[in-house]
Amino acid sequence: MKVTDLIVTPTHLRFLGRRFARTIGRGGVTDHKAEGDGATPRGVHRIVGMLYRPDRMARPADWALPIRPVDVWSDDVTDPDYNLMVRKPHGYGHELLRRADPMYDLVILTDWNWPYAVKGRGSAIFMHQWRGPGRPTAGCVGVKRQDLLWIAPRIRHQTRLVIV
Repeated sequence: MKVTDLIVTPTHLRFLGRRFARTIGRGGVTDHKAEGDGATPRGVHRIVGMLYRPDRMARPADWALPIRPVDVWSDDVTDPDYNLMVRKPHGYGHELLRRADPMYDLVILTDWNWPYAVKGRGSAIFMHQWRGPGRPTAGCVGVKRQDLLWIAPRIRHQTRLVIV
C-alpha cells in the first residue's frame, strides 16, 4: 500500500497520514460481492472519476464532472448499460445521482465491476457523504462531508481505494 492510497480499515479510513471516521455497507466487507447484497467489496479499486453537484458546491478538483438533472446510474442487471452512468428517461432500474439529500453532492467513482460489468456482481462502489456515524451504506464507503471535501482535491492519478 502507498501513502497516496485511501485505506479502508475495520475502524477508519486512512489517507495521506490522516485518519477519518467512515461507514461501509450494511452487509460488511465481502470477497464475493453480488448486486443488492449491501456489502463492500474487499480489494484494491482504482479511482476512475469524480462527480459533483455544481448547484451545491464549487468544483472540488479540475477533473471532476458535474452531475446534471438527467444523470442516473444503472443498477439493473437486465440493462445493456448495467453499471454505467446513463440519462433519464431510462427504461431500466437505476439510482438517481442528483438526489434531494446531500449524500451524492460529491461522488468518487471506483473501477468496481467497471468498465466491463459482470451482470449481478454488483454495480458502482462510490465514496460519498455518509448519513451519519454508524449508519451503513448500500455497499459504498461513506465519510463526513468536510472530510470528503478535504480528500477530493488531494486524489491523484495513482490514488486507489483499498478495502482491507
